[in-house]
Amino acid sequence: MGTRQQLAFVAKAEAQRFYHGRVLKAGHNLHEIIQHFPDGHIDEFDGMWCAAFVYHCCVKAGYKIPYHPSTCSCSLAGCKAWEELAKADEDIIYATTKDKLFTPAAGDIVLFDRVFMDTEHDHIGIVLKNCTSSIVIAEGNFNNVSAVVERAKNEHVRAYIRLTEARR
Repeated sequence: MGTRQQLAFVAKAEAQRFYHGRVLKAGHNLHEIIQHFPDGHIDEFDGMWCAAFVYHCCVKAGYKIPYHPSTCSCSLAGCKAWEELAKADEDIIYATTKDKLFTPAAGDIVLFDRVFMDTEHDHIGIVLKNCTSSIVIAEGNFNNVSAVVERAKNEHVRAYIRLTEARR
C-alpha cells in the first residue's frame, strides 16, 4: 500500500472510531489525539480539534512531522500551521483550487475556509475519495465528533496538501 493510500486507510478507520469532544453531556475521548501536543490542554481542543485529528492520523500512518515545525506560527493542532508547513517544505506539495493541473486523491489533506466560522483556515480533513463535484473526507470535529463526510468542491476549499515519501 502506498503512503497516501495508507494515510487514507488510517484516517477512515480513525474517523469511524467515533472520537468526540464534550457532546451529549458526555466527557471527551480525545486523549489519544491530543497526546501529540504536550503544550495543549483539553479545554483548548474541545470543539476545535480537526487539525489535531489530521496530525494524529499522519503519525499513525508513519509520517515524521514535528508537532510544531519551526516554520509554523503555531503547532499542527492549528489549520493555519498546515498551510505554513506545506508552503515552507519543498518535500510537500501545496495546491490551491486554482491549480488546474492538480487532482486531489485519497490521502491528500484538504484545507477549508469558512466552513464553521467566518474565517480562513477554519477546517481540515483527509481525502478518502475524489468525486466529480465533491470529495469524501475523514475529519475530526464535525459537530465535535469524528466522521466521514462528503463535502462539495466549492469556494470553501482553500487548498490541498500532499505529503510525500520524503516525510516518512
